[in-house]
Amino acid sequence: MRHGIHFISGLPRSGSTLLSAILRQNPRFHAMMTSPVGAIYQAMLGAVSRRNEAAVFISEDQKRELITGVFRNYYHQIGEEKVVFDTNRMWCSKMPSIAAHFPDAKVICCVRHVSWIMDSIERLTRRNDLDLSGIFGFDAGGTVYTRVNRLASSDGMVGYALDALREAYFGEFADRLLLVGYEALVRDPATTLSTIYDFVGEELYPHDFDNVEYDAEDFDTLLGTPGLHRVQGKVEPQRRTTVLPPDLFDRFQNDAFWIYPEANIRNVRVLLPNA
Repeated sequence: MRHGIHFISGLPRSGSTLLSAILRQNPRFHAMMTSPVGAIYQAMLGAVSRRNEAAVFISEDQKRELITGVFRNYYHQIGEEKVVFDTNRMWCSKMPSIAAHFPDAKVICCVRHVSWIMDSIERLTRRNDLDLSGIFGFDAGGTVYTRVNRLASSDGMVGYALDALREAYFGEFADRLLLVGYEALVRDPATTLSTIYDFVGEELYPHDFDNVEYDAEDFDTLLGTPGLHRVQGKVEPQRRTTVLPPDLFDRFQNDAFWIYPEANIRNVRVLLPNA
């Protein structure tokens, strides 16, 4: 990681896998879907904290080295010449740690209207109707209301990510953030990627937006949601009507706080269509 590390975070089903699939076309970059680093980082944090009674023997310098060592050792095999983009929705809730351990790191947050996130997840669930998806954390054989309510809870896949994004967006390290709207990415990938390269201080690479591919078939099958992280073909918007009942779709219409300039008290850079 001699050339640094950055983070991809934000909301699920909002383009993080697509963005990683594009970035990894650049031979200098390493990017993928959610990595194991976040979970290992959390485990190490627990091991060096007061949760472990022997942690009294670990100095602050040792703690810092142990935690940064998680990233350094995990990514050692990809080579020192790579710029790393690590993906995890939890990074928005760890901004102070990112600032402390990686002073030059940026966090790219993929965002999308929550109603369409719920719609996207529900479509996947219906497409794989012979499997019970593990993304709900319980038997997902109930109704669309059961599934969406579970996703929207504070410990659900969408609710947790939204809370973490708010924490980062309104927090003291918000200057490290770049919010990338899903619509901006799929409608104008060239401009969006140019902005991202400028944000992380890298020289622009000529990406092929007509042939973007990525798949995590084994992971998605194990989760009971085949296709969850599949990207294939041209980057372009897909028009469709929602599969959600109208009242359920409308429930989340006001959750896209990042589209309101008056709420942007930290002057976070936000990429929206035609913005």
